[in-house]
Amino acid sequence: MEEKVTGKRFFAVTLLNILITIVEIIGGALSGSLALLSDAFHNLGDSLSIVLGYFAQHIGGHPENQQRTYGYRRAEILAALTNATLLVIVSLFLIVEAIKRLQHPQHINGGIMLTVAIIGLLANFASALLLHAGSKDSLNVKATYLHVLSDALSSVAVIIGGVILTFVNIPWLDPVLTIGVALYIAFEAWPIILQTVKILMQSSPDLDYNAIEHDLKQIDGVTAVHHIHAWMIDEHRIIFSAHLNCDDLPLSQVERIYSQVEQILHEKYGICHVTIQAEYHRGRDEELFNTPIDEKNVIKNDFQK
Repeated sequence: MEEKVTGKRFFAVTLLNILITIVEIIGGALSGSLALLSDAFHNLGDSLSIVLGYFAQHIGGHPENQQRTYGYRRAEILAALTNATLLVIVSLFLIVEAIKRLQHPQHINGGIMLTVAIIGLLANFASALLLHAGSKDSLNVKATYLHVLSDALSSVAVIIGGVILTFVNIPWLDPVLTIGVALYIAFEAWPIILQTVKILMQSSPDLDYNAIEHDLKQIDGVTAVHHIHAWMIDEHRIIFSAHLNCDDLPLSQVERIYSQVEQILHEKYGICHVTIQAEYHRGRDEELFNTPIDEKNVIKNDFQK
């Protein structure tokens, strides 16, 4: 069952991120730490992402209507894609700035860096706990959760750097830590980008289509299956349509076949919405995945133009 993250939690996390941002900007300026300043701007971006995530979740909960017959769940997918893309962009920016700092090392005040990083770590862990409830069920919340969790990891790295720099002057340590954290952030965000693009492009979900064909043909009265389409509204809801060749049956019996099809697809394959077109001879020899002749001609003509 999907668990929603409440508006109060989103608001609390936003306030915590704004607080961290202010503290880290001041601490980064006083200590000269690029890692702290980078993390501060990262947190500022997180605050915007959290707000975006909250409104996306709110919009996604609206019911279907004549303008959006499949509802508004794609709002959360768009927010997840935006958040994850921002993470990658921030990561690239941090790497570029860290490389510049490696070429021109600066003295870092390890004591200030350490103190501010500990404050950031505590606040980030608190934010992560607030968002953890919905991170397993929503790509949108997961993307926001990863923002916060990556900040916590940044703080751990900065703490380690702060401890070392308090006792030993290693000018290259701060930018190296920055690069390491940035690479981790990008690594965590990339799978979300791939999954959200897959959903938005209406790519087929990972289903065993041959097994589906076999199961449906086992239903009494079904003789063939063709012209299958399957896509995802979000990471939970799979939409499925197919043409079934059936015996020459009364409509009342065809409806019973529909019920069996829906039950199999829902219980065995997790498909939530099924559309079936019953046919007698029409399309019997077509393939499982088939582009109608008219559609093929349209594609061919468009290509020639």
